[in-house]
Amino acid sequence: MNLQPKEQLTDEEVQRGLRFVIGDGLAAEAMTVLVGGAFLVAMALLMGASNFEIGLLAALPTFTNIFQLISIWLVRRYNNRRAIAVICSLLARAPLLAVGSLLLLFPATTSVEVLIFFLCFYYLFGSIAGPSWNSWMKDLVPEKMLGSYFSRRSRLSQTLNALLSIAVALLLDYIKKHYPSYQLAAYAGMFAAAGIIGITGAFILSRAPEPRGILLNENIFRLIKHPLKDSNFRRLLVFNSAWVFALNIATPFFTVFLLKSLGIPLSYVILLGIITQVGSILTVRLWGTFADRYSNKTIIAICGPLYIGCFIAWCFVGIYTHMYINLALLVLIYIFTGISTSGINLSLINIGLKLAPRAESIVYLSTKNIITAFFSSTAPLVGGYLADFFLNRHLNVRVEWGGPRFSRVFRLLELHEWNFLFLIAALLAFIALELLMQVKEAGEMEADDVRRILRKSVRGNLKEYFLIGHLLGWQQQLWSIIKKRLAP
Repeated sequence: MNLQPKEQLTDEEVQRGLRFVIGDGLAAEAMTVLVGGAFLVAMALLMGASNFEIGLLAALPTFTNIFQLISIWLVRRYNNRRAIAVICSLLARAPLLAVGSLLLLFPATTSVEVLIFFLCFYYLFGSIAGPSWNSWMKDLVPEKMLGSYFSRRSRLSQTLNALLSIAVALLLDYIKKHYPSYQLAAYAGMFAAAGIIGITGAFILSRAPEPRGILLNENIFRLIKHPLKDSNFRRLLVFNSAWVFALNIATPFFTVFLLKSLGIPLSYVILLGIITQVGSILTVRLWGTFADRYSNKTIIAICGPLYIGCFIAWCFVGIYTHMYINLALLVLIYIFTGISTSGINLSLINIGLKLAPRAESIVYLSTKNIITAFFSSTAPLVGGYLADFFLNRHLNVRVEWGGPRFSRVFRLLELHEWNFLFLIAALLAFIALELLMQVKEAGEMEADDVRRILRKSVRGNLKEYFLIGHLLGWQQQLWSIIKKRLAP
């Protein structure tokens, strides 16, 4: 396996490499589905995990990003990003096989603490691989097609995610209903399969070529100061840190809320997640096209308020007596979550790649990941603590009508353990989004202008894009109202 970089790549080598990157992306997505998200939460709950441990599991992927400094050191020492990304990916995915084996052989003594221990190595080596991969991709993928390429990769990964998630969820619900004693064994098999698929993906990635990178022979700690001295990139760091903190206070607990508080079957939870994937798949290509044509910042300015609206809508889930009303609300929330997060996630990746100078891309991107990791990993722990704090507290807002022939109590709002988290996250995200306005990106347009272009271009095209273009100017309107009220 030759992992040495080349001085220059031909167009044919670039195109072949991009296909291998997509292949690894699909393998990584399948691996992530089997050992992450709702399945990891459900397994942890089955093993008796507490709210704090759920928060810790959610914090691990981002907390370990502080070790990306190791990746910078390795790249500067060996100038071989492909070797670092591939080898660390192999080291990251091997612990999944260990977890699967332990759960099969010693299910009674394999605790949540043991699970967390092995997942630390999974996320640790994945974090070291990440900056090398990002810097490698910045040089491999032509800048003019960053948005379209990664939107295509994302679309294929999300399609696989949706199909695999529902199949596994139905299998787990079947096992829970007919063979409950084998639930943990099923999760063990999922971890083992994830390890095998992930290792296969790393070998696929090893076949993608790498153009030799440009190295700076400066002290590593001095290098890290460069992005911090870049005023525009520093503003991006402030926004991104505030944004991930706001979101991660609540998002890890959506699944816990659905499984524990509402008692919704796991297959329903996964189906809701698939609805999000479908919404993302149908719109990510649009966001990628418009990000390339206008700017990533503008896409975030459009999608961010929509995502905040989804957080607010979560506060109303569970207040209705009929489950089908709650499910209908959840379907709407997950649809618009998919539409908004597809644009946000794509744009956050691309704007970081775009603002990072080529010669220092790994330093800039690693610094961004390390700083945001602190806020992203702290937030679930804060969220777990707040969930316990609000456990015995609630706020009900009701309207009661009484008459000779008809009396009824209408629930307007009911906040308790989890709903408090969702409202707090919405408020913090609303504040964080204003920080985005300080970031400057080449070629950016005002969000209102892009909305008008979306509406105009879609009138003769897909109607759902008209809805996207029309959706949310509410955040700007609300801010203008607040500023008017606060003005002397």
